[in-house]
Amino acid sequence: MEFGPYLLLATLEGLLMAAVLALTALGLSLVFGVLRIVNVAHGEFYMLGAVSAWWIASLVAEIGISSPAVAFVAALLLAPPLAGAVAFAAERLILRRLDYRPEPTIVATIGLLYMIQQGVLTLYGPDARPVRAPFDLRLDLYWFGWSGYKLAVIVFAAVLLLVARWVLVNTRAGLVMRATEIDTEMARAVGGIDTRRVYAAVFTLGAMLAAVAAVLIVPIQQAHYLMGLDPLLLSFVVVIVGGLGSLRGTLVAALLIGLSDGIVSVFFAPTLAKILATLLVALVLIFRPQGLFGERSR
Repeated sequence: MEFGPYLLLATLEGLLMAAVLALTALGLSLVFGVLRIVNVAHGEFYMLGAVSAWWIASLVAEIGISSPAVAFVAALLLAPPLAGAVAFAAERLILRRLDYRPEPTIVATIGLLYMIQQGVLTLYGPDARPVRAPFDLRLDLYWFGWSGYKLAVIVFAAVLLLVARWVLVNTRAGLVMRATEIDTEMARAVGGIDTRRVYAAVFTLGAMLAAVAAVLIVPIQQAHYLMGLDPLLLSFVVVIVGGLGSLRGTLVAALLIGLSDGIVSVFFAPTLAKILATLLVALVLIFRPQGLFGERSR
């Protein structure tokens, strides 16, 4: 192929990565923006989504339903709530008892990371396992064929991100989250908002967004108990570059990181893409510590 087709392929793969990364990073950004804590276990909720998707798809097959579409839809509907239930329990049993203090919660979520990881290893095993895509469709782009499912992931993720933005901007639930993010004490005193319930809801929602991203990607990348590391690191990159707690910054940074990763990986090497992402984080921290769209603390 000539340069143009290679660039088109790299751009498509970059858009796929950006779509999944935006969902994962959005959950991390919401948790930091509202709770003001760094959730080091965020990648493990991503992994839980993928592993739960495989488990649910296997159960659907065991009861005699051979349709991969039915199995995938069941996984997409059930896996995120399962990950969310684990997150809700962690918030109630661990984070709330620590009063959401930044330093103890970092240590606690590191411990939670290993607990989830080793628990999945014990129950699920070390093997990587696939989930079939809901449909087999290959797009003929003249120079090469490309998966129709990948295009569907990009579209679905984009729609979900638009819905998330609409909810945050136009609904009472979004108003409550934004009020809690801006000033927790004022939201509690003046608005009568139960901020602890908001914290639990946001932590659960963040985990569910990561799990949705994992369910979408698991037909492309197999489920594995160690698969949460890369999404966690890249989500931190996105959140730092975009600005902590900024929805717009998260989306722009995810698109930037995803496209650059896809293009650099195709033309050079995946390792170079990770190096450039790390370099970008360093430059942002040096010249604009609040991120591209974050507000400077006063």
